[in-house]
Amino acid sequence: MMKIRNLTRRFGCNLFCHRNLLQAKVSPTMTMHDVVQMLGINRRRAIMPWLTSHGPFWDDDQHHGSNEYFECNASVVTDTAVGEAAFCCLNGIERGLSSFGPSNWEFSPVIASHIIDDQRRETVDVQNFWTLDDLERFLEAQPPIIRSWQQLENVARTRFRSVFFSENAFSYLEGHAFSRAAAQRFLFLFNTLGQLAQCFDEHGGRTPEGHEIYRNFFTGRSGGGGRGALFSDSSDQEKNDFESDLTFPHPENPNAALFCPWHGKVQTPPLRVHFSWPVRANETLYIVYVGPKITKR
Repeated sequence: MMKIRNLTRRFGCNLFCHRNLLQAKVSPTMTMHDVVQMLGINRRRAIMPWLTSHGPFWDDDQHHGSNEYFECNASVVTDTAVGEAAFCCLNGIERGLSSFGPSNWEFSPVIASHIIDDQRRETVDVQNFWTLDDLERFLEAQPPIIRSWQQLENVARTRFRSVFFSENAFSYLEGHAFSRAAAQRFLFLFNTLGQLAQCFDEHGGRTPEGHEIYRNFFTGRSGGGGRGALFSDSSDQEKNDFESDLTFPHPENPNAALFCPWHGKVQTPPLRVHFSWPVRANETLYIVYVGPKITKR
């Protein structure tokens, strides 16, 4: 496990674990903590800080909600790494799995399903790695990892053509320490907004897919790890106290301004994406701000 972690770090990636991994059973009578205590002192010192405090822990910024239903091999995998990786892969965030060998998880891909209702399910193949050689070959073949806010801006402006980024939308990140996890979260937010902007039928009504995106990410039902909606409006008090800060020059009309209290959230660190609202058919969705939380008190 430590070798895989070191390999992912060499390629600029993170190996995420769950905060409760030390309590996981690795045999009928022993937990991970019991096993780690049997290691030599140097190995214990290497592994314990990661599992107890350093992380990163995927459940700190969980993407899928506890009320989602994910299934794999006829078992419910909601609130597990499999469910989290599956949700991310379904929503444009690149994720894979790392497994132990020997174990019952020495196969790839891991096929997981998001059960939406009795009639609908989304199935996704999640790449799974349990040997160093296979993981290294995979990482070597991947495009470069985003390593700066400038790279994030370049990727976003190229990839998400169904939204309009204002000229200085990313300038608010200047001077703030780059976070790879936050950059990935931003990509997910942009992707979700881009999808919503395209979910209208020929009559201008929101399609079933659009309703599903709205229900999942704008009403608090999912997408926030059970901690509220991923996108939301600012409170009336915030709109009053921060009206000037939430008003931005119109990206295409120098004589107009946009009041944009609606925002998407990155929790760690507290960053936000502010955009025009409501999202309507045949109207441009403007993203005017990508940066630190504005409504701090």
